[in-house]
Amino acid sequence: MIGLLHTRSIGADVERVDGRAKVTGAAAYAFDQPVENPAYLHPVRSAVARGRVTGLDTAAAEAADGVLAVLTHRNAPRLASTDDTELAVLQDDAVAFHGQFVAAVVAETPEAARRAAALVAVEYAGEPHDVVLSADRDDLYAAQEPEEHGDVDAAIAAAAVVHDATYTTPPEFNNPMEPHTSVAVWDDGGLTVYESTQGVHTVRPVLAEVFGLDPERVRVIARYVGGGFGSKGTVHANVVLAGLAARALPGRPVKFALTRQDMFRVAGYRTPTVQRVRLAADADGRLTAVEHDVVEQSARIKEFVEGCTKPTRGMYAAPNRRYRQRMATLDVPVTSWMRAPGECPGMFALESAMDEAAIACGLDPVEFRVRNDTRTDPDSGKPFSTRNLVACLREGARRFGWEGRDPAPGVRRDGDWLVGTGVAGSCYPVISDPGSAAVVRYGADGRYQVSIGAADIGTGAWTALTQIAADALRVPMDRIDLRIGDSALPRATVAGGSSGTTNWGTAVVEAARAFRDQHGVHPREGDEARGEMRENTAKEHYAMSAYGAQFAEVRVHAGTGEVRVQRMVGVFAVGRIVNARTARSQLLGGMVMGVSMALHEHGVRDPRFGHVVNHDLAEYHVAANADIGDMEAVWIEEEDPHVNPMGTKGIGEIGIVGAAAAIANAAHHATGVRVRDLPLTTDAFVR
Repeated sequence: MIGLLHTRSIGADVERVDGRAKVTGAAAYAFDQPVENPAYLHPVRSAVARGRVTGLDTAAAEAADGVLAVLTHRNAPRLASTDDTELAVLQDDAVAFHGQFVAAVVAETPEAARRAAALVAVEYAGEPHDVVLSADRDDLYAAQEPEEHGDVDAAIAAAAVVHDATYTTPPEFNNPMEPHTSVAVWDDGGLTVYESTQGVHTVRPVLAEVFGLDPERVRVIARYVGGGFGSKGTVHANVVLAGLAARALPGRPVKFALTRQDMFRVAGYRTPTVQRVRLAADADGRLTAVEHDVVEQSARIKEFVEGCTKPTRGMYAAPNRRYRQRMATLDVPVTSWMRAPGECPGMFALESAMDEAAIACGLDPVEFRVRNDTRTDPDSGKPFSTRNLVACLREGARRFGWEGRDPAPGVRRDGDWLVGTGVAGSCYPVISDPGSAAVVRYGADGRYQVSIGAADIGTGAWTALTQIAADALRVPMDRIDLRIGDSALPRATVAGGSSGTTNWGTAVVEAARAFRDQHGVHPREGDEARGEMRENTAKEHYAMSAYGAQFAEVRVHAGTGEVRVQRMVGVFAVGRIVNARTARSQLLGGMVMGVSMALHEHGVRDPRFGHVVNHDLAEYHVAANADIGDMEAVWIEEEDPHVNPMGTKGIGEIGIVGAAAAIANAAHHATGVRVRDLPLTTDAFVR
């Protein structure tokens, strides 16, 4: 047991400490950095999905006004390491996907660079490409060894009810408000990068290896980041290209911001999935078997596996379980993290199947889930540190007004609109990674300087860590001077996996406790102490996850098939809440993204050329104000002394998990039409 921090301000509805700087424009994001005499980069992208560059004519671009350099694989500086093929930018003539960087123009202004990039003539020797995912391909390979507990086939053969269906999700693309941006500065053999990233200490070692530098010669700064959703949690080719260009132009910092179209090419995205789920239940509606079979894609140049079977493993009790995950290697850009990777698409399939199985068993969907709750983790056998899934379902049903719901689909109508309600469960693991460190130092002004290399991507880390530090030091928040977003500060893990507050907050608490132990309550100027997040040994004894329940009311127009989400209620058990205001914002944001996933988001790749045709926000629609009805996000009071000193579990991703399934289940209840393929388009409901 870790022992909870005795709090004074944790849980309060505190204004963001960085709010004023952001709304007044004082917060400097990556591209805003006032570096001296910057140059600007615009890339040239491949027009084929696979092949080689056989000809390059850069003369017209080099002669254009304001152009400083045109980089190609023929003249770009050599990288020290090309082991990561995604980052081997301009190192050879190979083309691995449509939109790959094949040249870059650096000029005095962004406009000049863009104009000149259009003048670069590129010739290709194209090769046959393959960009289409299907579950019946003969070249699928196992991303992990198939896993079975018990005898699934025997359980299915003996079951009173069997549900067997396939669910699909399309390619989905991260579109944070701030696109990926890099400002690269070489100085005395070292590299400084102002980067829009979820982890300065994640970027630093990668750039050090790629450019052949001692990590101490690389500095990454990201004090303010305009969203990430996972896409900025790993290094992509854009930052390497900026570094190459700056190295080729001694004394000139280089600024490079991806266009919105580039975000669909080189910034990572969620793989499409094909998921078969089989559920078997006895006559009482208790699951006897669960099978989850997933097919997804990966880029030919780099593998990324989205673990869609992860949530199925621990969500419901079933003595017989089978999981399989297979991959197709395609000529596409590299897939990567997107909010709740694995859990988000995996739970769409599982929670849709649970709804269908509940109906087949003649049970209410809430009751069916409650009946199949488990007190121990089905895979490991460990007890849960806390598990309040049932409490979330019960409280959500009460708040939503679930009681009295007619189980028959297609019976409730409001004029031309068919009205239905649906539910889905949510889960997300508690991820705790050792290695984050913090330093507390007492200053001449009587304030405590708290330093940690964390990144606030808009989630509220500036505020939450200030609250945690104030409570741990037992001082008011205005006596905390928080310093984050710089690799010169103590190491911090990435802002991903809903783990930031857990990992960074623990390091801050440890540093504060060490400071009080060493210097007491009357420190002197210059006193300091260091603390680290170490391995949580309680994980050896407990399974740790956050849970939730999502309820949706959906309207489907009887004539046009238009789908609208009228209202949603999400109830979550996510440990102790550090800041009620930012927590509610995160949970609602995840739910909104779930609406977007359910109704709109669908990247369409043209198989003839390999590119995404709807590669901007005009045609790749994400949910806007007009798409969102009434939304409520609340939480169950939960104390978990095993997860970390704050008792937190993470809130950044669970809000999207299950949301799309709740909406799809509600659409079925409204119409009687079961749609198993996202997004829910109008044609599916028009007969």
